[in-house]
Amino acid sequence: MPPELEHAVRCHLDELLSDRSMTLATLSERVGVSVANLSVLKNDRARAIRFSTLTAICQVLQCSVGDLFSVDPTSPTAEAPSLTQAGR
Repeated sequence: MPPELEHAVRCHLDELLSDRSMTLATLSERVGVSVANLSVLKNDRARAIRFSTLTAICQVLQCSVGDLFSVDPTSPTAEAPSLTQAGR
């Protein structure tokens, strides 16, 4: 993926599933999202997520959004200026 398209958001779905001894397939069944889509999320390849999906994942895993995602401060895009900082 070209650097300008990368993002600094990291998903911790693997760790949360492991902590709960849950498989991606089980989460898929409980949330109603395909294993393929959850895999994209888990592997930090997702570009967007619906709030309803995010809510369902957090409810099933009994976690917060902050437990599921973090921002990687070492990523070049984490230091990119915001639109307001860029004068837009």
